[in-house]
Amino acid sequence: MMKGNNLTSTGDESIIPKENKLYDNYPNPFNPSTQIKYSVKEQGLVNLKVYDSLGEVVAELVNQTQPAGTYTVNFNARNLASGIYFYSIEAKDYYKVKKMILLK
Repeated sequence: MMKGNNLTSTGDESIIPKENKLYDNYPNPFNPSTQIKYSVKEQGLVNLKVYDSLGEVVAELVNQTQPAGTYTVNFNARNLASGIYFYSIEAKDYYKVKKMILLK
């Protein structure tokens, strides 16, 4: 399992999102890396993971307390096989899963 990746905050820190949101990754399909963007409306523990088609965790991209804001994580899958992967976010009472496709 891969741990951590490049995490960057995007936009103006003074703009607090009105809702938690997990955006579509870009690009999708991708090879070998893609960006996953998400917003959290209040400070709290954020957990962002990537799963294979069997439900096994292949990467834990974020597992830390973060202030409210919008963030982008770069996910590099160069060591993974082509296929369908899922990414999920958990932040307080918010949970969302999305699909992405790795084509090599």
